[in-house]
Amino acid sequence: MSSSNVLGNSNSQPQPPSDPAPASGRGILHRLWQAFWLTFLVVSLAYAWYCFYVPSNSVVWAENYAAAQQQAVQSDKPIILFFTGDWCVPCRIMKRNVWADDEVAATVNAKFVPVMLDVNDPGAVDALKRYSVGSTPKTVVADKDGNVLRQRDGGITKSEFLDLLHLENGSGTEGL
Repeated sequence: MSSSNVLGNSNSQPQPPSDPAPASGRGILHRLWQAFWLTFLVVSLAYAWYCFYVPSNSVVWAENYAAAQQQAVQSDKPIILFFTGDWCVPCRIMKRNVWADDEVAATVNAKFVPVMLDVNDPGAVDALKRYSVGSTPKTVVADKDGNVLRQRDGGITKSEFLDLLHLENGSGTEGL
């Protein structure tokens, strides 16, 4: 008898045990933590995208404060000043939920001269001082001469924004 017959076929590979030991509790816990952190990462990235995503809108913005004043005098419309910053999350939420709304855009374009002013823009310094902007967002409704009629500090909803415009009679300026 040859030695290969006694020991089995020398060409065969070692076989794993037919009944593997169950996975250790430590391995399962490790996989659960991986799943948790992966889920956390995905949710965090989705929330960050949601906070910083700003859709385009159909509001016809004045180029700057001086242009808005000139347009307001020519059209005899009040001015809406929206003070914002590109780092301001409530500002982005307003841009997405208020300014991008079709009803808001139609009303603003028809009855007001809107201007969006970035608080970091050196060209906005005079308007920042005139309207005492200390935080963003700040929404100011001013007459054609720039006198404050109404204003709100902080983020506001669509209904609060329309209330700021005071649209009860449909003119867009009643109560201003």
